Amino acid sequence: MFLQRIGSKGIRLGTLFDRAAARHPANLVILDHDLDIAPQLGRRATLTELADLVDDFASRLWSVGARPGDHVVVHKSDGFDISLLACAVARTGAIPVLLSPQLDGATVAELIRRVGRPFLVTDRDKLDHHLPAEVFDLSREVLLASGEHEGAVSFASLAGVERVPAVPMPIDHPTLITHTSGTTGTPKLAVHTGMSFQARYRPQATVVKSAVRRSEPVAVHVSFVHSRMFTAMPIAILQGHPLIVLRDDDPATVGDLFAQVPPGFIEAHPNSFLRWEVLADDPRGPLANVKYFSSTFDAIHPRTVNTLLKGSRRKGRRFAQAYGQSEVGPIAARTYSLKDGTDFNGRCVGVPFPGMTGVRVVSRNGAPVSKENPGFIEVRSDGRIVTYLGEHGRWQKQVNDGWWRMGDLGFRTRFGCLHLLDREVDEIPGVQSTLEIEDKLFTRLPELVEVIVIPGPDGRAVPVVCTQDDAPLDELAWKSAVVDLPALGAPVQWRLEDLPQTATTKIKRLELARLITDAPAG
Repeated sequence: MFLQRIGSKGIRLGTLFDRAAARHPANLVILDHDLDIAPQLGRRATLTELADLVDDFASRLWSVGARPGDHVVVHKSDGFDISLLACAVARTGAIPVLLSPQLDGATVAELIRRVGRPFLVTDRDKLDHHLPAEVFDLSREVLLASGEHEGAVSFASLAGVERVPAVPMPIDHPTLITHTSGTTGTPKLAVHTGMSFQARYRPQATVVKSAVRRSEPVAVHVSFVHSRMFTAMPIAILQGHPLIVLRDDDPATVGDLFAQVPPGFIEAHPNSFLRWEVLADDPRGPLANVKYFSSTFDAIHPRTVNTLLKGSRRKGRRFAQAYGQSEVGPIAARTYSLKDGTDFNGRCVGVPFPGMTGVRVVSRNGAPVSKENPGFIEVRSDGRIVTYLGEHGRWQKQVNDGWWRMGDLGFRTRFGCLHLLDREVDEIPGVQSTLEIEDKLFTRLPELVEVIVIPGPDGRAVPVVCTQDDAPLDELAWKSAVVDLPALGAPVQWRLEDLPQTATTKIKRLELARLITDAPAG
């Protein structure tokens, strides 16, 4: 789309921190954890220090043979240094391949095999307890972010190598490979270019620039291996915002940090915002300064939106929800205010970004698309990935004359607003929208911390529920909440931590349905 292309130089991850430090050298990045590759930096580092760190580790990678066009897989224990290492890899001209710390060893080995003898950056804990021994045979070299291990080279042993300059790469060259959520099977490896990332950056950067002052901190709790991190992070540091980077979403620790450094803008996963509802009533006011809450990963529920907005004391505060996907970036967006209340239509996910993204909904059966007859959602954006690594045919199946099929079902109103009803694979016969049911249950039952509607063994819709502190579900309140909803099976109560989740805290609905089906009676 033309506004995504004008004057684009690409995202340039390898020099990102150099450019940010040149503009705002003393600006801080504030962490809730220590960096495995540089624990000496502590939890507050300047952009100048981080630019030097990226340069240092790029030079260490160069010293072991990483060169332009090579692939470097990063799969280590969770931390912001995953994102910093990605920038270091890109600085050499090589292509970082980021694999979530949550992936099991067999899946990691399969994805390394698909990449084809890459360098592997990991750590001792992963090698000792999670990864199969075959990763050594599948990798050109194994490098350790922390610890020592036979057959691997530690980054610590490479300290002091000669610094090398950044290698510029064309904007249409692969700049980063991330993986899809894996909610429907083995993750796919999504190939992003400098151009596609810059195309995603622009609409989001415009929103942040107009939303909060430059001096206000931006807080980010996003998977360090997710493509969203590599637009959220550049927006903050290039615009001059102090950046708060969270690894954990525990409300107690988040509340402590936000009380000390009140953010003006927060980007996080929907399930993290759900956990942070308790912060709205915290007497220290950790959310009091927030002008904008923002989420792009999954459905956000009206109750959560309203609760968080009540926790802020800023005039004109908003909750921004963007609809998108790892493969294409943000496509449509809308904002909510307190005036929308707790019962607004959460299925309305907004309108496309003018001049940047496009949306259409294609009929499945030839009949006009409507709420009663939802169609396939297809989108257009220059932020779209260029292929799935090793599975280009699979990528081609989702492209139709330049339009990308999202795998979602929905419709558009006469005013152009896009309504998302369900994922194609999650559709349950006789149920118009599982997501709409979940929205209503959250609003009607404040004790719920999660509810997922899935098909049961007999095909009937079954709600899986999690409650605050695992308290027993109130049966009378439940019966009252579902009286006007489509017929549902009896609710199944689980502990939140037992639900299968992706790296971005999405619930793996298909896996959960399988677990429910395989569970013994009672």
